[in-house]
Amino acid sequence: MGLRSESSSAQALRRQAMETKIVLNPKLVMERLEKALNDHDAEAFENCLSPFYLSEQPVHPDRSFRGRERAVKEWEEAFRRVPNLKAEMLRCAVHEDTAWVEWHMHGTRADKKKLDLWGVAICGVKDDKVTWSHVYLEPVQEPGQGIVSLTG
Repeated sequence: MGLRSESSSAQALRRQAMETKIVLNPKLVMERLEKALNDHDAEAFENCLSPFYLSEQPVHPDRSFRGRERAVKEWEEAFRRVPNLKAEMLRCAVHEDTAWVEWHMHGTRADKKKLDLWGVAICGVKDDKVTWSHVYLEPVQEPGQGIVSLTG
């Protein structure tokens, strides 16, 4: 079949964003978000998000949620579990009210296990706030068989 169509709530958020003020440069919002994450500043992080923020992980649909408060709670827990968490915005491309950001997030968990995530987040921005995101962050695999493990 074709690609899964986007959820009606995501469509509504995009429509709403187009009907109201669009931020001139979503990259500036992404830079504020990166700083908040690296400073482990939950309040600054909260100020980057719309109250009605929608987080979707299309590869892991059960991880999707709505609400700025939930996002703040999740990141406060991440800051606690990974005291030296670092978020690197490697690249950012912008089209109108949408930013595509390549992230590398890494650190050492409180239990001394390594955290190493890499991937992309596509974020909608309105009124200098992230209103929605599609997150594709995955753990970096240890060296192994490479593509052969997938193709045989």
